[in-house]
Order: sequence, then structure tokens, then C-alpha cells
Amino acid sequence: MAWAAVGGLLLLGTPAIAGAQSVVQAPAQPVGGIASLASGSIHGVVEDEKGAPVDGAIVSAIGATTAVALTDRGGRFELRTLSPGPYLVRAHLAGYLASSPQIVEVRSSGRTSSSIALQRATASGSYPVLAAGVGSAPAPDPALVAPGDVGVVGTSDDEGGGASGSDDDHGEIAWRIRHARRGILKDATLWGDLLADDAPTPETNIFGPGNFLGRAVGSPTRAATNFFATTPFSGQINLLTTQSFDIPQQLFSPDRPPRGITNVRLRAPVGVHADWTARGALTQGDISSWIVAGSYTTRAPARHLYDIGLSYSTQRYDGGNPLALRDVTDGSRNAGAIYGFDTFAVTPAVALTYGARYARYDYLDRQSLVSSRVGLTITPADHFRVSTLLSRRALAPGAEEFLPPADTGIWLPPQRTFSSLEAGRPLRAERATHVEVGVERDVAGSTISMRAFRQMVGDQLVMLFGGQLPAQATAQLGHYFVGTAGDVNASGCIAGFRTASARRLHGSVEYSLTNARLAPPDDLRYLILLVPSAIRPETERIHDVATTIEADVPETSTRVLVLYRVSNAFARPSTGSSRAGGASRPGFDSRFDVQVRQALPFMDFGGAKWEMLLAVRNFFRETAIDQSVYDELLVVRPPKRVVGGLTLHF
Repeated sequence: MAWAAVGGLLLLGTPAIAGAQSVVQAPAQPVGGIASLASGSIHGVVEDEKGAPVDGAIVSAIGATTAVALTDRGGRFELRTLSPGPYLVRAHLAGYLASSPQIVEVRSSGRTSSSIALQRATASGSYPVLAAGVGSAPAPDPALVAPGDVGVVGTSDDEGGGASGSDDDHGEIAWRIRHARRGILKDATLWGDLLADDAPTPETNIFGPGNFLGRAVGSPTRAATNFFATTPFSGQINLLTTQSFDIPQQLFSPDRPPRGITNVRLRAPVGVHADWTARGALTQGDISSWIVAGSYTTRAPARHLYDIGLSYSTQRYDGGNPLALRDVTDGSRNAGAIYGFDTFAVTPAVALTYGARYARYDYLDRQSLVSSRVGLTITPADHFRVSTLLSRRALAPGAEEFLPPADTGIWLPPQRTFSSLEAGRPLRAERATHVEVGVERDVAGSTISMRAFRQMVGDQLVMLFGGQLPAQATAQLGHYFVGTAGDVNASGCIAGFRTASARRLHGSVEYSLTNARLAPPDDLRYLILLVPSAIRPETERIHDVATTIEADVPETSTRVLVLYRVSNAFARPSTGSSRAGGASRPGFDSRFDVQVRQALPFMDFGGAKWEMLLAVRNFFRETAIDQSVYDELLVVRPPKRVVGGLTLHF
């Protein structure tokens, strides 16, 4: 390796040595011949005969160097990085007569001002609209050359001064301009084609400087203008306020002030069957956090339906809760993720879904987590589907504070802090393997489904709000503990029904029956003390019902979304009797999410629409099809969260 490195350095140094030798052998040059003056610029405005600014005019400067610029809506232009010296400046635009040439002197490190006037061409005018170009072409028709126009090639030879006439300039500057390499006049349609299309034409030299300038100046400008002018952007801006509470009195407590949230989403189509989306959220308080995410998705009909995206989020805690600072030395946590999934239509009746997700959490010992999923859907007959799913899911403790939700969810950036249940024990990620087989049947606008699944989960996470650890401070409302409840083996079946009624009401209900066994870890002291119902050494039967109702009332422009889940296996915090030796078992409990969105028609401005949002929820995380059956059941006493504010759709 060392000899290879030395050899590479010698090879790289050979051109430099050769170049140095050639410099030494060259004859010395005076300093004045080597030094160069700093460049200057020409700026100004193009106006018509009435003094109105002219937009989109082509301004050219020909002299020691050549430059071209387009005027903006105010008629302004600027030609930069020009070598000092005299320049011939002209302006051209379709529908206007070519302007009279101006000789402008550019000074070193100076900005020279120039004002150009264009006159609209009349319908009966015989003067063609001309544009400046650079390259080689036949000389223009002498009949079209105006007398005294020093900026065009005259009919006389190089020794003459140009076309004859009383206005001819025979000065030294004009003579230098006429004998310098200068542009010829081309029809304006050629310049327009050059700006609009990069493809070469028979009359255009693709390697010529005219094409180079056209692409360098015209194409990026037109591309950027067309992108923002023609792309149908859509999105929303959320100005929200959120607050957590256990009892209604805490809503008015000065210890828990509401937090402001700014949430932005921007979407635009890519071609005909694809969209890209960019989202960002920001909050400020004792927990300062922000999150950004972007995605690219394709829409049917397409053989490949891609879903690609990434996200990054950071959380910084500036408060004084010692529990929140215990596991974070610098007061901040960061998380990022990138994913890619594809649904491949192998045949019209067979679709294959596959993909993976890579995430990195800087507060874990094993910072990198990889999740993968593959599924197959077969449609043997109309309105009948058979599907299989195999997934390997890695879930970091506290991931719900950093991951963006689904499109239907309310996007709240990191709002809560968390720490390990046992001081000094590192946080470990939960890893779940999920296998599922299901069938679906469409019946008269409704769908009936049946699924059977099996799960194997390692290091099942448990979350506890409001716990009191021995000899430590009480956990505040916005803080929770994270621990490991053990390993899970579960199997069960799910029956579901979803329907839509007259496009006003959408609903679904799912009932699941699960036989599960949770094997606890070796160290149980804190779990037994705080959450004894999380210890379940025997096989238990879990009954779970989840419902979704979405109503749309067009008469009042109101939308309502209700999610409700009940189960007999929710973990409960420790009570006094359990500390004294009494048993604390899981019991019947519920989770809910209610969202009301009310449009504000009196605040409509053009294509933008405002709506009011009010939501109350105590769900801990968004629901995933391949999540562990215990993920929500082992969240102990989650506080309610109220969210309100305004949303602007555009």
C-alpha cells in the first residue's frame, strides 16, 4: 500500500513538474503583460417609446468579450464580468424595431449605466425584427442594413470604415469595434428556438458560442420560470396550539402552558402519474424541536408504484426536569430515516410489494435500525383478493416523537421527553417479525376481510406516564419512562368490515382475537413496582375492537373523524393494594381520537381556503398493520392531548 501511494503521488506530480519546467524555460514577460484588470459590468433599463419597461428583451454587449442578458418585468438588465474596454450594446425583441447601437465604456471594477429605447414595429413596417448572435453565417442583405449602423458588417471591405453615410463614425473606438470579432444578425425566430429547445437545427452549430450563450442564459431562466408558473402546486399550512392534560383542570394550569406549532406541507405533480411532497414542522418552548420530510410517490395506472422518502428530526430540551436530562448529556436528540417501497404489478392479477426502511437514532447504543417488508396480493376473481405479508420491524424507544405520521394524522413535532425506566440501563429497540395471510371480498360498496397472523417480538417496549421512581423526582406530564417487558409470541385472527354511505359517511370496524404469551426479562424490580400488570407469564386471550368513522357534511363544510379502540388487556399503573402484595391485572380500557375540521368560507381568498381544526386524543402512536399487539396495550396512562388552530389549504 505504501509503494502504491508513493507511485500515485509521483504520477500526480508529473504534470505539475512538467508545467513548472515549461514556465522556467519560457522567456520572461513584463509584469504589465501578465497582470489583468478587474472586470466591470453594465446595467440599465429597456423602455418603449412611451417610457414603459419592456419585459423579456434580449440585450447584447459585444467588445473584448461577449455577454447577453434578458430584461425582467421592470425592464432592468445587468451584464456582468466584462473585461474593461468599449462595448457595443443593443436590445432586440420580437414586435419591436432594433434599437440604435450604443458604445459603452466599461471601467475596471465599475458599474456603467445604460438606457435603451425600443420602438414598436408598425403593421406596414418593412424592417425585420433582428437579434444579436455570435458565430459565422452569411452577411446580411445590404438593403437591410441601416446607414451608419456600426454594429453590423458593412458592404465595404475591412480597410473601409463601413457603410457610407453622413452619420458614419470614423473615430478610433468605432474603427476598433468594426475590426473586432463581432456578432452577425440572425432572424429572431432562430434565437427563440434556441432558448426554447436545446435540440440542434440545421442552421445552428451545436458547438457554437451562440448556442452556448443561449443555453447558459435563456434555458435556466425559462426552465425556472416555467416550473413555478406552470406547476400546479398544492399544500397546506397549519398554525396550531397543543396542550396535554390528565384532568380538565390542567388545561388552565400555568405550569403547563400551550405550545405553538407551525406545520407546512407542499405537494406538486411529477409528470402524469407521480407526486412529490415536502413537509416541515417547528415548535418552540422548553422542548424546541423541528422535523422535515420529503417523499416521492407514483399513482395508478402504473406497473410500478413507488413510495420513496426521507425524514430528519431533532429535539432539544431546555427545561429543568432531571429525569429528562438524565439520559441526554448535551440536551438534544436526533433521528433520521430513509425508506423505499415498490408495488410491482407482475400481471393484472398479481402485485408484489417490497421495500425497506433505514433509520438512525443517536441516543441508542445500536444506532442503526433496518426494517423490511414484502407482500403479495393475488386477485383470482373480480372483487376478491388474497394477500400475504412478511415483515421485520425495528422500533426505537421514543420513535413516535420523531417519525412523521400518515397523511390522515395530525403532524406534531417532538413534544415529549423520555428516559430509561432504570437509571444507567441503555435503551433498546423493539424488533418484531410479523407473518400474515388474509382474504378480502367486495360486496355492494362494502368490503369484508379476514386475516390470520403470527408474531415474534423481542424486547417488547413498555411506556409509563406519571410514574414515581424511588428517590427520584416525579415524572412530569410531558415525560414518560421507557422499559422492556420481555419477549412476545402471539397468534390470532382479525375480522373486518368497512363501508361508505352516499359519500358522506365512511366507517370501518375490526375485531381481533389473540392468544399471546409475554415472557418477562430477568430484571423485574421496576416493572413490578410501577407496572405489575405488564408482567404476564401465562398465555392470555386478548379481545380487541377498533372502529373508525369519518363523516363529511357538505352543507356546513364540516368533516369529523373518530377513532375508537377498546381492549381487555390494557396495562394499568400500580395501586396501593398492589404495593401491599395485591394483584394488579390488565383490564378493560379504551383509546380515542376525535378530529373536527370546519371550513371557513368567509376567509376564502382566490384558490386558498381556510379551515378550523379541533382535536382531542389519547392514542400514543399511529397504528401500523405489522406492529406488535402489545405496542398500545403497554402504554400506561397516556395523557390526553388537545390540538386546535387554523389550516390554510392552497
